[in-house]
Parts: sequence; C-alpha cells; structure tokens
Amino acid sequence: MPYAVQYPRYGGVDVLEVVDMVKPAAGAGEVVVQVMAAGLNPIDSSIREGRFADKWPPHFPESQGSDFAGFISDVGLGVTGWAINDAVIGHVRHGAQASYVTVPAANIIAKPDRLAWEAAGSLYLSGATAWEAVEAAGPKPGMTVLVQAAAGGVGILAAQLARMRGATVIGTALRENFDYLRQWGVIPIEHGPDLALRLPEVAPDGIDVELKHDVYETFDIVNSADTGVMARIAVDIANRQLSLPIAAIYLLGQVQDAYRELEAGHAHGKILLSMLPVGYSHQKVHGVDIREVEATRDDPNRPPIPHQEEALPPVIGHYNPHEPEHDKQHEKQHEKQHEGLFHLHGKRPKKEDGE
Repeated sequence: MPYAVQYPRYGGVDVLEVVDMVKPAAGAGEVVVQVMAAGLNPIDSSIREGRFADKWPPHFPESQGSDFAGFISDVGLGVTGWAINDAVIGHVRHGAQASYVTVPAANIIAKPDRLAWEAAGSLYLSGATAWEAVEAAGPKPGMTVLVQAAAGGVGILAAQLARMRGATVIGTALRENFDYLRQWGVIPIEHGPDLALRLPEVAPDGIDVELKHDVYETFDIVNSADTGVMARIAVDIANRQLSLPIAAIYLLGQVQDAYRELEAGHAHGKILLSMLPVGYSHQKVHGVDIREVEATRDDPNRPPIPHQEEALPPVIGHYNPHEPEHDKQHEKQHEKQHEGLFHLHGKRPKKEDGE
C-alpha cells in the first residue's frame, strides 16, 4: 500500500499525517515517480503554517514536500527521452513526501549511478538556490566571500561552489559548527549582531561580496531552473567534487520528528525521509558523509548487484521482487517495518478489502 504525507489544516508539525494513497497515473507530459528519498526544506514548514496562503491558496487536505529522487513508474503521452525504471531527481511544489509523485517531465533530471539516494532526494531546491546565489554574486579568484548560515544544506553547497571559483569563503555558524565548516575549507565566524565588528578578525582586507541564498525566492523559479546546471551539480556530487552532507534520515512515519529537527535549525546539512529504508525499523542515521553506505534500498527492478560488491556491509539493500520466494520474504520484512512506521499514529492504516 502506498502512503503520503498530508495535513488537513494549517499548523505546526502536529497537523502532519501519513495516509493511504492511490498510485497515480501519468497525464500528458508527465511521469509518475516511485519515490526513494524526499528532502525536507524550511519552506515546507512556512507553507504548512499558512505564511503563503495568499500566494498559494490551500486545497485541504494538502500534500507536502518538494525535493525527491526515485524511479519512473509510469510515462504519460508525449513524453520522450524517459522510460520506466529510469532513476531520476526532481522537484514539485508539493507532494514529494509520498510513495509516488506525479511531476512534469521537464522537471526531472537523470540520477547519476554513483550518487547516493539520500543526496539525490535532497538536492534540487538546495542545489538551485546555491547556484543562483553564486551566479548572482559572481565570485572570482582572490575575492573573499561571506556565506550566511554556512552549515546548512544550502549554505554548505554555496560555500563549496564559491571555493570552486577560487574565492576565499567565510561562513557564519554557531560556534559548535566551526570544526564542521573547516572540513569544507570554510573560515568560520559566529553569528551575532556584532558580526560586522568581528569580521576584520578573519577578513582583514574586507568582504568583497556576500552570498544571499534565499530559498523562498528560488522556490518560485526552481521549476524553470537550468536542468543542465542541476545535472552538472548532481554529477559533481557523485564524483566527490562537491558534497551535500546528510544530517538525518527518518522513516516516512517519523515525518513529525523530522520536521521538529529541521525547525530546531541546528542540523549539519540535509534532513530527509526514506520511503524504502534498509531492513530495520525506526532508522535514524546521522553523519557528515554517507558516500560509502546508503541507508535507502536500491531499485527493486535492477539486475543483481555485481560480484565485487558482495562484500559490502548488509546495510545496503538490494532485492529482486521478480523472484517469488524473495518477494515473500521482502513483503514480510516490509510488513514488520510498517508496524513501526505508524507507531506515531496510534494505529495501522486499514487494509483494502481482499488485501
């Protein structure tokens, strides 16, 4: 049974629900994607709290989430260049936090094979915002750049992109995040009202430009963002030229907890929901770099993994639902996971007749 996050009215995290959904069909010019991972963004909370009601009138119950990565499960009329089972990264205004999402074919890019699902599912809005900020600032070799909130998902990408252009980057952050920023070659400085007075300590020659990454402005233009640029960012992350740190991974049923952590504002990097996690319940993974081990299962329709990967840790999930016995084992395992998934809601979703 597929599931989706929704909310019946404006409010805080307590209004979020996980409900049954019907698998959608792709319309003309659209594809349906089976979501593997879906990123969280601060604008999700702002929309859910009603701050953009005039701009985007609600139609309750509303769905939530914009960033996602997964596999195409249906292709609509007129769509060319995409096929079922293609791995993609994409963005929608809302509805990404679900087992399936319908999206215009123009709003997806191919997921590089070596890009972790967690990074892929968290990439689009942060990547577009960081790119727009760097393009607007135009940092050059020898310049000194200031990045506000540099330890966040957008800030750390913007800082890296500025450094790739040869700039020296100074990033504001909480003091406990200083060592974290130094890992990315960023000179840290603490947030505070006297920032301008303290900047000469780390930038004696002054700041040439400040990167202003406004995710709220980017949200309006992300659907028309240059997909070629987004594809290059995805490849750079897959090839370790850029890094999109993952702060935490939650199960779909833990969406309330995920947004509580996001809204606390102290996460190192991105927070996301995993739709098909590895075989243990209540998973929550913390870490700066998960490039060696992914916490989200791979494509259920892919061929068996290569021989050289057989020695990798069992946390990497691969299975083939076309093998009947394996399918039964996975179904039982998945059933157990969902017992935990909906623990927060006090009861398990009702099954359809005959299920």
